[in-house]
Amino acid sequence: MADHVTEPFSVRVTVRGYETDALGHLNQSVYLQYAEHARWCVLQEAGVGQSELLSKGVGPVVLETTIRYLRELRAGDEVDVTCAFEWGEGKTFRVVQTIRKTDGTVSAETASVGGLLDLKERRLVTDPQGCFRALAVRPELFGL
Repeated sequence: MADHVTEPFSVRVTVRGYETDALGHLNQSVYLQYAEHARWCVLQEAGVGQSELLSKGVGPVVLETTIRYLRELRAGDEVDVTCAFEWGEGKTFRVVQTIRKTDGTVSAETASVGGLLDLKERRLVTDPQGCFRALAVRPELFGL
């Protein structure tokens, strides 16, 4: 895969009490929600919101996600969730993300394989890189 942006996009999230489990730490599934939130935020920041995607008849899809849980999070913790794209030659791309407390402690790392789905044909777009580049006002946020 090609290089990604050296300073990845980041969004701050505060852990809410209702997101924690009986042990008092962030429920494992919520880490994936934070990652998804950051992906939608970077799309929006780049000028590729849901309405722009729908008007072009495409939508981002996640095909696979791997997550490594490293340190627990508790209610009130603030985290920065990064989002960096890695592009290859095919129909898919990778999104690498880190969930890091504001003191620098890495709580989780995710790596996802994604694609851009043609909503009419129900098949992956052959050139997601080109499609994102054409749609984006700020393609550098995608490492393009």
